Amino acid sequence: MQITDKAYAIRPGEEIDPTAVKIFLQENITGLTGDITITQFPSGYSNLTYLIDMNGRKMVLRRPPIGARVKAGHDMGREYKVLKALYPVFPYCPKPLAYTDDTSVIGAPFFVMEKLSGIILRKDLPRELSFSRDQAKNLCIALTDFLADIHAIDIKGAGLDFIGKPRGYVRRQVEGWAARYRKARTDDAPDCEPIMTWLKDKMPKDTSHPTIVHNDYKFDNVVLDPERPEKIIGVLDWEMATCGDPLMDLGNSLAYWVEKNDPKEMQRIRTLPTNMEGALTRQEILAHYENQTGRSTREFDFYYCFGLFRLAVIAQQIYNRYYHKITNNKRFASLIFVVTGLEKTALKVIESSNL
Repeated sequence: MQITDKAYAIRPGEEIDPTAVKIFLQENITGLTGDITITQFPSGYSNLTYLIDMNGRKMVLRRPPIGARVKAGHDMGREYKVLKALYPVFPYCPKPLAYTDDTSVIGAPFFVMEKLSGIILRKDLPRELSFSRDQAKNLCIALTDFLADIHAIDIKGAGLDFIGKPRGYVRRQVEGWAARYRKARTDDAPDCEPIMTWLKDKMPKDTSHPTIVHNDYKFDNVVLDPERPEKIIGVLDWEMATCGDPLMDLGNSLAYWVEKNDPKEMQRIRTLPTNMEGALTRQEILAHYENQTGRSTREFDFYYCFGLFRLAVIAQQIYNRYYHKITNNKRFASLIFVVTGLEKTALKVIESSNL
């Protein structure tokens, strides 16, 4: 039964030199012997991720996409530094092992970490895996509890002071994503100006208790125990982690949360099995988070609306490349419907909000 993530042959053009990697690893990690095998994980659109096997010891290598500018969001050194500081206080993140900015090894900076082996959920559950209603409920509770635990980490005590600037965080997010949308908008896309105006007008003040913000916390970035799939054993992808308002993190997460009774425009954007029987609703997750953290969610309409808009921007940026024939990938053609669906949902949030 194969329900854990599997690595495959490396895609053409994304190969790395196994001999160079082996020499680097043996120089930087004690006890490594034997031959090296390198394969590639196929999912994801950001950093390239490889599985390394040396005499049965499995590790993961992460590097920027081919041709990416490191300072444009693929800073391997920063992610490694975050994991180094985070692992002692939150051992559910992957254990970082080695980093180099020497591009002569594989052509780009990269780091290596221990592999967290387990189940990672995608859009639909695999045939070999099922959850009872109680298991689905418990998994959703665990997912929420882990986010609350992340938001409770002592940033200064962990040595994570460098992670970001909390003052003005929400404003930077609203203004930054609005600018990205206007730049990426195509003639067939909604202008989203009412949404951007509402977000600007309803921005909450800076939080008095900033926390770590994971920035991409969702089912496919957590690792589940194969023996007890409702149990979380790891949290992945810390590349966008920063310091700011924790409700922005929750709003971004719940923007992905499509329930089984949501309208068809929301069903179109579902990428995770959040619709399974027994799964908590967005409101139930919100209530549980508030109970666990003591934080008020009275203004959550703003955070949820922002999360929906942020997803619309991401989809529009990818669709823009298809629209202008920068890529011919037919999958991207349907993203315009994702953008319009998210716009409609955000407008409904605004219409029903008491903010």
